[in-house]
Amino acid sequence: MNFLACDLGGTKVLLGLYETNKDNSPKLLIKQKYNSSEWNSFYEILDNFLNCHNLETSSLFACFAIAGAIKNDSAKITNLSWNISVAELKKKYNFIKLEIKNDFAVQIYGIPHLKKNQFKTINNNNYCSKNDKYFHTIVGAGTGLGISRGIISQTCIEILPSEGGHIEFSPRSQEEWGFKEWLKNYLKIKRVSSERVLSGEGLYFLAKWKLEQSNLIKHPLMKTISEASKNIELRKKLPSLICETANLKDDLMKEVVKLWLNSYASFLGDVALHELCYGGLWISGGTAPKHLQYFLSDTFMKHFLNKGRLNNIVKNIPIRIIIDEQYGMYSAACRANMLYQP
Repeated sequence: MNFLACDLGGTKVLLGLYETNKDNSPKLLIKQKYNSSEWNSFYEILDNFLNCHNLETSSLFACFAIAGAIKNDSAKITNLSWNISVAELKKKYNFIKLEIKNDFAVQIYGIPHLKKNQFKTINNNNYCSKNDKYFHTIVGAGTGLGISRGIISQTCIEILPSEGGHIEFSPRSQEEWGFKEWLKNYLKIKRVSSERVLSGEGLYFLAKWKLEQSNLIKHPLMKTISEASKNIELRKKLPSLICETANLKDDLMKEVVKLWLNSYASFLGDVALHELCYGGLWISGGTAPKHLQYFLSDTFMKHFLNKGRLNNIVKNIPIRIIIDEQYGMYSAACRANMLYQP
């Protein structure tokens, strides 16, 4: 039996046709990437994919992972004016069975089917009771800061919703406190969430703050960062530009990336302490594969474990990094495969 999986975001849409492997994991047959901004609606994209590959929906199970909150089986796509609903999908197409899921919550379904080439292990401690090992948490910094929790046993997978990425950012130093106060003034807000700092946009804010504090008027990113305040598309590209500039030994951008990653490591330690996810803390999102060496470093563990009297608890949490950049679509495929019950 074949099934359709989709990872639908504000920037791109990934669609894939899968079949079931002998080990009951998804095997990719066809995939296609679409730039969201080039299409008027998701339904146009789906029609294009189905027509290009001569697919009949009447023979398919489907799961659509959507970058937005799901309510009453419908969702509005973040950063787009698209609305997606199960009712509309059923009206337009004849899938055997379909579901829409939040793009981060769906990632829990992929964990039991991950292959060794899809992740790296940082910390592999297995100190937990029989029941504790069922608790898993995924955290991913990218366009936003997502958190998903789940209970994975031999008989079922249960998703536990979370908006943990929006808890308040907690400065650990005078430098981080100064940035937080600057960000409140710059955005004219009274509260700074962790997502404001640890997402890709947070990297842009950190760079802008550092440049304002410096005397480097001729810094190579000064003009680009200044223009990005009025250009959303340019702002989306800046996190990659900042990291590339840091890799070219630019001292100021190296400071920016270091501050950003160390804050992220500390946040991940807080999440591990809060969730006690002895089954595993999984790091996903666009940041993970791009900064793999950092996550494998002693510096990461230093900031992750810095939890005072409770660092002995945190160090027993297994940590794994998902390096498969198409893991969102893969997880949707895992869920679509679960919908098929012969």
